[in-house]
Amino acid sequence: MDFTKDPADEAFRAECRAFIKENLPANMARRGERDFHPRRDDMEYWMRALNKRGWSVPHWPAEYGGPGWRPIQKYIFEEEMRAGFAPSVDRIGTELVGPVIYTFGTDAQKEKYLPSIRNADTFWCQGFSEPEAGSDLPSLRTRAVREGDFYIVNGQKTWTTEGHNADMMFALVRTDPNVKPQQGISVLLIDMKSPGLVRRPIYTIDEGLSVNEVFFDDVRVPAENLVGPEGQGWTMAKFLLTNERTNSAEAPHTKRDLAQVERIARAQLKDGRPLIEDPAFSAKLAQIKIELLALEYAVFRVLYAEGNEGANAVASVIKTRGSELRQRIADLAVEALGGYGIAVASAPDGRHDLRTDGLSPPIPDYGYGLTAKAMFRRATTIYGGANEIQRTIIAKSILQL
Repeated sequence: MDFTKDPADEAFRAECRAFIKENLPANMARRGERDFHPRRDDMEYWMRALNKRGWSVPHWPAEYGGPGWRPIQKYIFEEEMRAGFAPSVDRIGTELVGPVIYTFGTDAQKEKYLPSIRNADTFWCQGFSEPEAGSDLPSLRTRAVREGDFYIVNGQKTWTTEGHNADMMFALVRTDPNVKPQQGISVLLIDMKSPGLVRRPIYTIDEGLSVNEVFFDDVRVPAENLVGPEGQGWTMAKFLLTNERTNSAEAPHTKRDLAQVERIARAQLKDGRPLIEDPAFSAKLAQIKIELLALEYAVFRVLYAEGNEGANAVASVIKTRGSELRQRIADLAVEALGGYGIAVASAPDGRHDLRTDGLSPPIPDYGYGLTAKAMFRRATTIYGGANEIQRTIIAKSILQL
């Protein structure tokens, strides 16, 4: 890897910034700055704007509609999108199921699903976790039985991110209960409007809606929606989880959060002086900056090692460190707010709006939603595989314990 700044990369960064300035409406940027769970209409608008530019799937190969960027360009793009408060795209479609389909799927599946992912015509959710199979995915029980040209699916998924917005689910299902757990798992693409499928929202501690539970009662799924051969689902799951854990590090998002904490610390006063001048608080900021820089370089290692066997173990390292940093920075933002941090202004989802009046105590504009975000960040060390599981992977794969 060569981390010397290339003038061409800096020109690309400027191009990204100009695109955001020209195409991102102010109200969407406002919601992005608040860090609310993204609305589907915002994601649709932004993905379609990106798709017209050929940028909606930056991690995909050029043959499937990606821009053919180098790893550093992908990172710069993500960094500028976060810094510019752009809505997130359908990351489950673009970063998780999309790569699974173009790597393991049939030509018919690629033709049917990839264009609709790129243009936000189809939104996806991930059917992995179950009530008794979270980080221990091989113990999943959702059953799929082949009957002629269909699979009959019964079971339950939980913590299904964006399940309320999704048109399709890619699900891990058990197609053979008589072999070792990992060998009896397959991947099905399931229409969320299928008869017998029921989804229920789970409102999280921040009062936002991003996760759901999904029930299957004799849901009929066309056999043509099987991805790859039966019993190969665990291979695809490991491939996908490496991508998810790399993305869970969220280094560009964390950099934006850190800049936000610095802005708050310059505005908030302690003993008549800006909080950022307080030695104890500044030391905390400095320590996080150091750890965030180390995380960035670890992310670069994974980006440059795409396809290498060691990428999965390194992804576990950066998922662990990145998720913990996200929690610490969110907590530091609440600490910087002082007494204003008591106000929990939750994210708008039809029940709330952007007003800061009526809160007790009233809070400055820059403090809106930070306590709710810190509450939600408790989940970062759980989703994508709990950090305890990641440490076991690190111990086995890297430390050879």
